[in-house]
Amino acid sequence: MFRINQIILTVMLILTCTVSQAQTIKKESLSIDGAMKVIDAAVSEAINKKAPGAAIAVVDDGGNLMAVKRLDNTFAAGANISIGKARTAAIFKKPTSVFENIIRDGRTPMIALKDFTPLQGGVPIVSNGQIIGAIGVSGAASAQQDEELALAGAAAILSDYSKSDYNVTFLNKGKVSSAFAKGSPLIETPKYKIHASRREASGMAEVHLRDTDIIYVLDGSSTFVTGGEVVDGKTTAQDEIRGTAIKGGTEYNLTKGDVIVVPNGTPHWFREVKRPFLYYVVKTVD
Repeated sequence: MFRINQIILTVMLILTCTVSQAQTIKKESLSIDGAMKVIDAAVSEAINKKAPGAAIAVVDDGGNLMAVKRLDNTFAAGANISIGKARTAAIFKKPTSVFENIIRDGRTPMIALKDFTPLQGGVPIVSNGQIIGAIGVSGAASAQQDEELALAGAAAILSDYSKSDYNVTFLNKGKVSSAFAKGSPLIETPKYKIHASRREASGMAEVHLRDTDIIYVLDGSSTFVTGGEVVDGKTTAQDEIRGTAIKGGTEYNLTKGDVIVVPNGTPHWFREVKRPFLYYVVKTVD
């Protein structure tokens, strides 16, 4: 009888542990050392760009202030504005430039939201696919430069991704075919991404500030433009700029079997496609 009770107790403990684990998730967090590393990277970028005085703030994923630094000649309100930008990027989990563009396009009621600073210059800080905080910058030469300094700061954590996960990933042909049928990601990790891409029509001009695209054409053809200047470019997500077209640039006629590499920071545009246009994209994060 004692042996049976002991077995029952053991099973109950295992079940309790299993339920407990199902109700919790692992969560990364930003340390004070990490926050200072973000600020140091933004300051270094400010020096490189010869930016005027700026205020730089870092918050955790709940929008709580962790660190703030005012460079020489920063205007008086800069610190509070930078904190507001960082808090907005953290609690809404998007770059503040996204909201500035939305409001500029007419959705003005958004300005009534609490703890909301919809001014370009705030970006989330990401580690291993999780938003662990945000950085806000105010007082540089322009709103665009505010964002550039913020991106440089956030990148200091992005470059610290864990190198311990070397698991092999196998995707059978059924899953790959299904992905190409609708055009969808196959693998997305903090270090690289593989997309089974499908185009039925031309797309928007794009600039990936951190991703280098390696494109291999499987079927169809496309007039592909790289370089030049993005027309009506807007920041649509962290490290992503999109526009309506490209002015200038170099044209390539991509056909089955072709490979083209688009370094990060390079404008590119599928101007015309002969559908269906199927292609693998491997995105490496610098």
